[in-house]
Amino acid sequence: MVVLVVLVLLVVVAGGAAVVDSGGAVLVVLAAGVVVAGAGGAGSASPEHAAASTATISETRSDGRLAIAADGIGGHRQNRASVHSLPVPVRTLATAAALLVACGGSPAATPAPGASPPSATSAPPTTMARAPTTTTLLPSAEPATSLPRAATSQPATTLPSPAITAPPATLPPLAGLALAPVAAGLFQPTAIAVAPGDDALYVAERDGRIVRIQPGAEPVEFLDLTAVTQSSGIEQGLLGLAFHPDDPGRLFTYRTVGDGTASRRLSEWTAGEERIHFELSQPGDEPRHYAGMLEFGPDGRLWISSGDGTEIAEGQDAASPYAALLRYDVDGTAEPAVWGYGLRNPWRFAIDVPASLVYVADVGLEQQEEVNVAPLAAALPNFGWPVTEGDRCFRPRDCDPAGITLPVLTYGHDEGCSITGGRVYRGAAIPELDGHYFYADWCGQWVRSFRYAGGEATDLRDWSAELPAAGQVTTFGAGPDGELYLANFAGEVWRIAPVR
Repeated sequence: MVVLVVLVLLVVVAGGAAVVDSGGAVLVVLAAGVVVAGAGGAGSASPEHAAASTATISETRSDGRLAIAADGIGGHRQNRASVHSLPVPVRTLATAAALLVACGGSPAATPAPGASPPSATSAPPTTMARAPTTTTLLPSAEPATSLPRAATSQPATTLPSPAITAPPATLPPLAGLALAPVAAGLFQPTAIAVAPGDDALYVAERDGRIVRIQPGAEPVEFLDLTAVTQSSGIEQGLLGLAFHPDDPGRLFTYRTVGDGTASRRLSEWTAGEERIHFELSQPGDEPRHYAGMLEFGPDGRLWISSGDGTEIAEGQDAASPYAALLRYDVDGTAEPAVWGYGLRNPWRFAIDVPASLVYVADVGLEQQEEVNVAPLAAALPNFGWPVTEGDRCFRPRDCDPAGITLPVLTYGHDEGCSITGGRVYRGAAIPELDGHYFYADWCGQWVRSFRYAGGEATDLRDWSAELPAAGQVTTFGAGPDGELYLANFAGEVWRIAPVR
């Protein structure tokens, strides 16, 4: 105990911090941003709980420095610590401690006892492996150049916006928003989905479990894929799910499988049987930037977000299945088609059917987070990465923005460090906000919204003061009732509700 106290005092004097979790474990965080030691109390008997961790040197910044970053669930930058073997409350605390340092202050799943892993069909997956490519970024002394929206040859298309619905006369004026609790105690939720003809929410947990939540009821396990999911890295795991819009018996999942950097696999589950549609090997040697959202579009295709795997050269390859938004015919034989490219890690996107628009939130590296908007019918839009980051030239600093679709909204890393894309509100409870796109920042722990009109982000709202319990939002979803839901890293699911 004396040694522990001395260690903590030395770290604090050195400019670091020591965090004590609810079980008595101490996480010592140096000023350099690395979790270097832990000492357990009664709640951390295993030596794994005090495993030393080394920060991972990953992408090269445009100024020539190496960014020490291990992105979180959606590309959230934080230092990587060995936290996956800890109990849920301790894992959450350890991850948060590392996050605070890297954002500016960066387990192998096991089946339940006696459980058998889901069976898979004998058909081998279609493997689209690519030779790893590496781009060396050279130092640059020039500041980033902000690009005027007019400079792009593909400006955001202005479409007629659906008429804003006036609140019924029987509704009192909208005074604000609040969060209504739906569920708690989940493990790092990553996706929210609904099935046709069902009044329940289906929530994916990162370690591979899917739970079903009916209104007013406790979550119940729907499908357990922990035995066949690689989730040891914070950006790995069960990352996306979607039900076929015409058949609730067909569930599609996007998850990481295999050892190390792991591959990305799209599977279809019918009565517990797995059909592997395709598998993508990681383009580099980093277990990050998988993205992974799934959503069926009005075209009947399954849309899939795919991150660049930290291989920066993938961004401007219009034929690459990485750094892109893909469309896939689940009943066909063709490989996924690229709808749009030039994305770093598009953790979450949204298809707004009434306006025929696609919203793509892309996690930035050095200076900006961004939201892109393009029509569903767009012809292979290029969202810029790594030529641009947000609305600024990134590589090179004096880039030519011709052919690049610039974002409609950006914010700097003084406000947050990792955007979590959301949904366009189309529910009935808050007609005043019809057409508002909601999004969040995992580091900033805030929720905001805007309405896309005239090719621009308008009516910008910050709901942080009204929704403080949102915390580190990991995903959004629209429920069977059309209302908007969110889930956070702490394992909570909330419904956004009006205050009148």
